Amino acid sequence: MSVSSSSSSSDIAVRPDLRRRATLIGATTVLNWAMLSLFTQLAGPVPPFLLTALAFAVAFVCFVVYQRLRGEAVIAPMRQPALIWALGVGGLFGYHALYFVAQQNAPPANAGLISYLWPLLIVLMVALLPGERLRGYHVIGSVLGFCGAVLLIGGDVNAGGSLLGYVAAFASAFVWSGYSVLSRATSKVPTAAVGGFCLATAILAAICHLAFETTRWPEGSAWLGVIALGLGPVGSAFFTWDIGVKQGDLRLLGFLAYFTPLLSTLVLVVTGYAAPSLWLAGAAGLITLGMLIGSGWIGRRCSR
Repeated sequence: MSVSSSSSSSDIAVRPDLRRRATLIGATTVLNWAMLSLFTQLAGPVPPFLLTALAFAVAFVCFVVYQRLRGEAVIAPMRQPALIWALGVGGLFGYHALYFVAQQNAPPANAGLISYLWPLLIVLMVALLPGERLRGYHVIGSVLGFCGAVLLIGGDVNAGGSLLGYVAAFASAFVWSGYSVLSRATSKVPTAAVGGFCLATAILAAICHLAFETTRWPEGSAWLGVIALGLGPVGSAFFTWDIGVKQGDLRLLGFLAYFTPLLSTLVLVVTGYAAPSLWLAGAAGLITLGMLIGSGWIGRRCSR
């Protein structure tokens, strides 16, 4: 099954079967992120930075337990150059910090829509990698996927907000897409290093909470939501995404990322937190069509 028009030079050493496996692992991240809204709802009205600190702390604890059960080292994978730490922590913490600033200083729908430019940016940035080439159907598929996200996120977009909010939203999109693409160039860094990035992110988020927020701890069953976040969307998701972007089909993962808001909305509908609508059906059609065109399944015919 062909899903990409070309391979970068960094993929030459990766066997096709391993590349497909890594892409599949990376794709599970989309399913993980689709649960983010639900688990956040379950966690209750916890301040954003505190919630981030708690969730990433849970993720780090789970990482330590996992490494110990496998008999693997915990500290050794974290011994990385300063630039690797800057990339990892900048990606995980930088994205979340900028996203929260955007949400607090611009209308949530506007900020969410702008920040969700990152899958489009990934598709475009992949063209900068050695051996890659941007084709017409890549652009068409990515734009269709973004239009699908517009239907889901931008239905209640309105004017207002500060320049800070909009700049932070754009910056968050560039930070996550840049982190994902640059991670490709650090494919020799073990995925276990992400455990250290989670710990650093938890510490930085805790510092931001103490500086900017009023503490409000989760109560009762809300802790289940926090733990679920640390296990999934704010935990294992970053490890599976790391494997996908380093060894898998990065452009295809960019297209698949558009299914995140779609699946997230479906989850909220099923669990009673949102109502079904024609917007949802239209978004599903656009995102699916965009993925089929952009991935190359029908894109080559459209480009001729």
